[in-house]
Amino acid sequence: MYAWNDEQLMIRDAVREFIEAEIAPKREELEFGDTPPYDLLRKLFATFGMDQMARDRFEKTIAFEKSVEAAVAAGDSPPERESRNEGNDPSLSMIPIIELCRYSPGMVTAMGVSMGLSSAAIMSKGTIAQKERWALDLLTLDKIGAWAITEPNSGSDAFGSMKATARRDGDEYVLNGSKTFITNGPYADTIIFICKLDEGNPPEERKVLSFVLDSGMPGLEQSKPLRKMGMHSSPTGELFLDDVRVGIDRLIGETEDLPSGGRDGAKATFTIERSGVAAMALGMIGKALELCIEYAKERVQFGQPIGEFQLIQDKLARMEVARLNVENLVFRYIETTRDGVSLTLAEASAMKLYSARAAMEVALEAVQIFGGNGYMSEFQVEQIARDAKVLQIYAGTDELQITHIAKDLLRR
Repeated sequence: MYAWNDEQLMIRDAVREFIEAEIAPKREELEFGDTPPYDLLRKLFATFGMDQMARDRFEKTIAFEKSVEAAVAAGDSPPERESRNEGNDPSLSMIPIIELCRYSPGMVTAMGVSMGLSSAAIMSKGTIAQKERWALDLLTLDKIGAWAITEPNSGSDAFGSMKATARRDGDEYVLNGSKTFITNGPYADTIIFICKLDEGNPPEERKVLSFVLDSGMPGLEQSKPLRKMGMHSSPTGELFLDDVRVGIDRLIGETEDLPSGGRDGAKATFTIERSGVAAMALGMIGKALELCIEYAKERVQFGQPIGEFQLIQDKLARMEVARLNVENLVFRYIETTRDGVSLTLAEASAMKLYSARAAMEVALEAVQIFGGNGYMSEFQVEQIARDAKVLQIYAGTDELQITHIAKDLLRR
């Protein structure tokens, strides 16, 4: 794949038209008015039938899993699963991400954590009953999800520094700990809480478990939205758990011994998240370049449009090279996913590392082209520069991506 086909372009244009009509006019409100993005996201989903498509895919998945259970119980051979991507065009999920990031990257973060990371944690390791109980509402955005792994002192060492615990107490678990930088934390209806099983053994030897919590549970406190540099349309908060009691029905998989372990389940979500960053970066780079081209034609200095100066042309050319490179990464992801091939953690890390750096470099150059105007919030390049920075931090810092890529190379 080297370009969008006609059908994809038609979808892109329809999504862009909706976003420019419904979301772009509310950019100031989302950026500076503390307006949660969820109603706008639900309207987007309903307009393009994304909620119904998610519902149909979910029902098909559950029907297949129940047929497998029934066959195994009867001693029969289980049916074969259809191609994992039968009828699923990954571009349909990438295009809305790209287009939303032209105006409000924070909305993508809020959406991705809810219907992506949170639902994936349940869909990949949960029981059928857990999927039916929680996952469908997350996939359709009927409910908002949060994926809680980061703690105040953990940073990149999410597992090694994890202090949140689950302690057995009869037929229940007692959960304690705090989480920070949690996307959707203030408003989440459903929370994936990742912690370690405390059996009196050293922390480094403890199993990693994931529990599904509902807002309003006794002992669970969700903070107000935190103030931050960028991504203002993505509410971020803290979670505090004080002796929250849960049954085994809330332990994902309803077992402490998942086949691939809790750590691998959490790491799988990192791969999903990192792949999505490239699509986010593409939308931000594309919008920044579009704004700079327009400005370079209109802004006159020393008697001529600044676009006629070679230094400005050099900046614009480098932006276009970055856009093409990130676009090619996105196209590669769409093709491999369509073929049923998942990216390795190292490949997803490489994709994220390059895209995040490219977005930040383009955003800063956009501010430079706009000069003093670029430093003012009235001009959108100021927002793009603030929003781009977090791409180098969340879902694993640039430094962590480099480690994953290098370790993979050295194992060969």
